[in-house]
Amino acid sequence: MAQATITARVDERDKARFDSFCSNVGLTASAAVNIFVKAVLRENRIPFDIAYNADLFYSEENLAYVEKSVRELRAGKGHAHELIEVDDE
Repeated sequence: MAQATITARVDERDKARFDSFCSNVGLTASAAVNIFVKAVLRENRIPFDIAYNADLFYSEENLAYVEKSVRELRAGKGHAHELIEVDDE
C-alpha cells in the first residue's frame, strides 16, 4: 500500500510530551497518529469526546504554580503550620 505524509504543526512542548508518551507505551508518534486515523475511519467520527475541561487543578497556570511552590519548599522557603482539624458534626 502506498504511503502518504500528513504534516501538522504543534507546540514544541506538546510534541516533546507526545513523543515521550508514545515512547513510554512502545509506539512512535507516527504509529500513534496512524492508530487515530484508523479509529476515525472505522467509527466515522472523532473517537473521543471533545469537551471543555472544567477541572482547573490541571490547568497550565496552576501546574506552574504548584511546581514553583515545590521548588520553594525544596529550597527551604516553606513554613510549618499546625494541623487544623474541623469537626463536621
